[in-house]
Amino acid sequence: MDFINTPSGKIWKRFKKNRMAFGGLLFILLLAVMGILGYLITPDKTPMANSMHLQLSNKKPGRTFHFLIITKKDVGKVNFLECMLYGQEADFKSIPITSYREENGKVYAREYIGDDEQAEESVYPFLGPDQQYQQTFWLGTDTYGRDMLSRLILGIRVSLSVGLMAVLISLFIGVTLGALAGYYGGKTDAAISWFMNVIWSLPSLLLVIAISFALGKGFWQIFIAVGLSTWVDVARLVRGQVMALKEVEFVEASKALGFSTSRIIGKHILPNIAGPILVVASANFAAAILLETGLSFLGFGAQPPMPSWGTMIKEHYAYIIMDAAYLALLPGLAIMSTVYAFNLLAIGLRDAFDVKSQHISV
Repeated sequence: MDFINTPSGKIWKRFKKNRMAFGGLLFILLLAVMGILGYLITPDKTPMANSMHLQLSNKKPGRTFHFLIITKKDVGKVNFLECMLYGQEADFKSIPITSYREENGKVYAREYIGDDEQAEESVYPFLGPDQQYQQTFWLGTDTYGRDMLSRLILGIRVSLSVGLMAVLISLFIGVTLGALAGYYGGKTDAAISWFMNVIWSLPSLLLVIAISFALGKGFWQIFIAVGLSTWVDVARLVRGQVMALKEVEFVEASKALGFSTSRIIGKHILPNIAGPILVVASANFAAAILLETGLSFLGFGAQPPMPSWGTMIKEHYAYIIMDAAYLALLPGLAIMSTVYAFNLLAIGLRDAFDVKSQHISV
């Protein structure tokens, strides 16, 4: 059967017509690819992109500096997969320099100490013809002299992984509780609805902070904290959808045939409400990213030196009123673009699954 003529194919066709939503999907896929490649595409391949040169703090985007390798050390080379996931520890120590010359088996160089200052010439041992190299910091350096581009790329991993795991946790809890409440009704519905209303009444950020206090600070704890605070939207949606579907003919036929409750819910009801669930999951993905960055800004999220967009804003927000505002604006723009892309995706999915408003029959 031709895919385009199937119900899924028609949904995909309607989704592609929404250019903004399709563009949001492409942007998210681009971010995902960049996050997966990680250290393979970052200029700074050291773990956490944490290579510091304090002399180069707060340098403007596009600056190029020369470096001199002054010592080398034995570091085991990692394989391709380990390098992609965890980076490669540098096997040398280097300093930024302004001048360089070789003479009598020695290297004479002036260390960079500032744009308007010049250091005394120092002598270093000659380590080989590749002892000098240069590096361009395309997005500048942060307050510790680290490459901003590398840390922004690695920050994608934190935001998308927290968003993904939080959405999976929220879907598991929300779909389970919502389906039970909607299908059984009565006291079960009353108890679950009361619990949902209690969680719903709590501000999400305060709830996440409270859970973080209980679980402790850290990267993995954020998965659970954000997931436990975003499941109510899913549960309320699933409850309403299940209540509407449990009275239709095919569900009544399943009951008459003696199918178990788990089979009726899992194989007959939930597949028919997958569209609305995907829409709310996309919106929750954006909310999870905002919660993670907010927690990192407050110090409860990913801990330094792990690069997180929220932590980067926290470290540099004071520079907004100075001539280095880009240090906080770059991660802020990354957060805004990612959240906007997920919101566009949610709108596109909503329109694609909203068959009645388009007078299209699937």
